Amino acid sequence: MSEVAVHIEHVSKKFRLYHERNQSLKSVIMRGRRSVHEDFWALKDISFEVPSGSTFGLIGSNGSGKSTLLKCLAKIYYPEKGTINYNGKIAALLEVGSGFHPELSGRENVFLNGSILGMSKKEVTRKFDEIVDFSGVEQFIDQPVKNYSSGMYVRLGFAIAINVDPDVLVVDEVLSVGDAAFQEKCRQKFIDFKTAGKTVILVSHAMESVREMCDQAAWLSHGELVQVGDADATIRAYLNSLPGDHRAA
Repeated sequence: MSEVAVHIEHVSKKFRLYHERNQSLKSVIMRGRRSVHEDFWALKDISFEVPSGSTFGLIGSNGSGKSTLLKCLAKIYYPEKGTINYNGKIAALLEVGSGFHPELSGRENVFLNGSILGMSKKEVTRKFDEIVDFSGVEQFIDQPVKNYSSGMYVRLGFAIAINVDPDVLVVDEVLSVGDAAFQEKCRQKFIDFKTAGKTVILVSHAMESVREMCDQAAWLSHGELVQVGDADATIRAYLNSLPGDHRAA
């Protein structure tokens, strides 16, 4: 495997913020078919590399662009400018219950979500017991997932994603929904991934977790890359930019 798992080069992503939309034929005629909007650049010329075999954190305050970048990495969003290149297969766990059908059982959703992530029915069948065991939802596997708690959603979704056997795993803040025992299982899984030369990219507001788990980190602010490098140094710089009690020691 190459030394670089993900190469992000000059990535920019914008959204249109509508102040007034054309709601009628009259408004279309009066405005000449134009709606009133402005462009909001959620990401502005972001460039960095994620080393293979690393656990890499994305940090920053709310609205900094972390989740937008993660969705670009997961190919949910596509940037207006720049490129993202990967070395190997990527899997993502971004939102609670993403890819799940609420009316279907946990068992049915394992097969559905596995197929969405690129696994064959044979692969899911072979890994089914391992997925259910890791998730800890054995007792409820044949119940509709609409009755699951958010923690159960996350545990089952994460168990499926890691069993896709990706080279790069992209994980959003959702892991914070799990209990302490599940978070410890995830930490151990990240260690196993790293030992196998695989890469984890995660977003978290829990700086101690990022400090413990991540080798490197990128700090975003208002859509711009402020700092990237050693996780401890990047976290310290980020915390020192915050007011009052949040400052690093």
